[in-house]
Amino acid sequence: QAQLVESGGGLVQPGGSLRLSCAASGRTFTEYNWGWFRQAPGMEREFVAAISRTAASTYYQESVRGRFTISRDNAKNTVYLQMNRLKPEDTAVYYCAGSYSYYSNDLFLTESRYTDWGQGTQVTVSS
Repeated sequence: QAQLVESGGGLVQPGGSLRLSCAASGRTFTEYNWGWFRQAPGMEREFVAAISRTAASTYYQESVRGRFTISRDNAKNTVYLQMNRLKPEDTAVYYCAGSYSYYSNDLFLTESRYTDWGQGTQVTVSS
């Protein structure tokens, strides 16, 4: 399994920005698909964004499309989630997830497709 460590969470005002990072070790980063999920209090964990091995394909949950951007830096073994125009409803614990992918442009959109998970980082959007 890959070891994943998220960082970058915190408290931000509505309309502000944060960039989450997920540093991976223990596996071949370039062979993995990556995703971000989040879990708000009292809610089930939900999909936020996904990126393919080559970064040629990305996909976003409808509510974050146009505000969030997922990216990967293979040289740094790190996945990012840039979050702009944050809203109070974006408040949640955000999790990074990864899994081996045979196909270079495949995307994993559900929890069950991911084998490796980070510990989560809290994002709070409040004035």
